[in-house]
Amino acid sequence: MTERTAVEVPVGDAPPALSPAILIMTLGRRLRAEIECDLAASGLSLRHLSALGHLGREPGLSYSELARRAGITVQSMQATLRQLEALGAVERRTPSGRGRTAELHLTESGRRLRTAGMETVVAADRRLVAALPEREATALGPLLAQLLRADGPEPRS
Repeated sequence: MTERTAVEVPVGDAPPALSPAILIMTLGRRLRAEIECDLAASGLSLRHLSALGHLGREPGLSYSELARRAGITVQSMQATLRQLEALGAVERRTPSGRGRTAELHLTESGRRLRTAGMETVVAADRRLVAALPEREATALGPLLAQLLRADGPEPRS
C-alpha cells in the first residue's frame, strides 16, 4: 500500500484534486494583477520594480544583465529603463553610444520609488497570508523558497 499525499493530482477520469502547480499559477496571476494595479498608482509596473530592485542591490548593471535577470529581451529592458530615466529614477553614468555598455544607477528618486514599490509588495504579502493561522503564515515563505531552490524542471524556452 502506498502512502497518500495530502495533495493528489488527477489521473485519468478521476475527479480533479488540488494541484499545487495550478494553485500556485492561479495565485500568482491574481497577485501579479493586484500588485500591478497598486503599482500603477505610482506610475510603475512590476518590470519597473524589478529593474529598480536589481539596481538597488547591484548598482552599475548593464541593460543586458538586467534583461537576463528579468527574463526579458534587451530591447524590452531598454524601454523599461528609458521610462525610469524619464521619471528621474535611473541615471546612466557612461557615455551613450552604440556598442557601449551602460552603467546604470538609481537616483534618490529611484530609491524612493523602489521603497514605495516594495511597500506595495509587503502589503500584498500581508493580505495573502491574512486568512492563514499565524504558524502557517510564517511557514509559507520558507516553504515556497524551498520549492524554488529544489531541483526541478527548468523553464522551457
